[in-house]
Amino acid sequence: MQTEAASKAAGRVVSRVSNGFEYTFPAIRGVQAGREFYASMCPLRLIPKIFLFDEDDLSADLRAQRVLNKGRLPALARYILDNPEDYVFSALTASVDGDMVFESQGAEGAAHRTGQLRIPMDARFLINDGQHRRAAIELALKENPDLGDETIAVVFFHDTGLARSQQMFADLNRHAVRPARSIGVLYDHRDVNAQITRTLTERSVIFKGFVEMEKSTLSARSRKLFTLSALYFGNQSLLQGLELKQEEASRLAQSFWEAVDAALPEWTMVRDKQLSAQEMRRDFIHSHGIALHALGRVGNSLLRESTKAAAWKKRLAPLKHVDWSRTNADWEGRAIVGGRVSKSHQNVTLTVNYLRKHLGLELSPEEQRVEDAYLRGEA
Repeated sequence: MQTEAASKAAGRVVSRVSNGFEYTFPAIRGVQAGREFYASMCPLRLIPKIFLFDEDDLSADLRAQRVLNKGRLPALARYILDNPEDYVFSALTASVDGDMVFESQGAEGAAHRTGQLRIPMDARFLINDGQHRRAAIELALKENPDLGDETIAVVFFHDTGLARSQQMFADLNRHAVRPARSIGVLYDHRDVNAQITRTLTERSVIFKGFVEMEKSTLSARSRKLFTLSALYFGNQSLLQGLELKQEEASRLAQSFWEAVDAALPEWTMVRDKQLSAQEMRRDFIHSHGIALHALGRVGNSLLRESTKAAAWKKRLAPLKHVDWSRTNADWEGRAIVGGRVSKSHQNVTLTVNYLRKHLGLELSPEEQRVEDAYLRGEA
């Protein structure tokens, strides 16, 4: 049987009898706002056992957490299971409603800040930040129990009541900002479509130097034509359901966008400095995310029929007759709402429908339903 000392050295939680049963965590002591807190490592197998959810059936004013969104859990759990060698989870933050005794290793310096944190087993652990990570860990452990010996960082605060716990939740989430989708695509090396999209920005004359790689919106003065996130979703629509190897998909995507470029003279004019990017975005909609998404969906229909260039390029040829200018009244209600380009799912579909009609392609039942509603004035 593993000794207590060995368990501590391995960073594992152990229990022992000392005026009752306790958890003992190897920990580092810190101070924030005059209050002590403790950072430790906890084996994943113990996370579901000691960290409890607040009661979902309580009203919001009596809870210290949001209600668990169970729809997020399968994707989070799958992330762990599919990437067992390089998944990353940030620390959990928890309040402890019970006594916490910290035994430091020494009287001063680093030894005074490190030691053992003892918490009674009957104490209540409330997660202030990370409840979805906790639930995903529990779900992943059911499929792969071997993950149980891996660890996650946990930050412990003393629970001084509901009001403090609610304030901690508000403070921890007050300044949380989701990163722009473009930079997510730029840094994602697991997503094949992200890799294909980045490849296009490096290889294709259409996109090289004309894609905003970090932001998901373009300022009025930007010299870029596209955002990386818009190109990502355009490629995602284009390649959906096509069983292609990555390099083959990259070449096909490049060939498709080059064919589109041939039908949109304004893109070439910007590259040749005959038209500024600002003027092009101001007067036309074909570099906006909704247009790339719609073009991708239309292209996907053509590629599903045949990936032979001669076949789909011939079907794509009428694209050169589409009037992409904002002054085209046909875009109002489809791609433009109240003078602004809209990226809603319904507007993407209406833009797809408009392009399909120009290319002589049939609408799907769902596209026809959206089109009928639009023509009735219900959209």
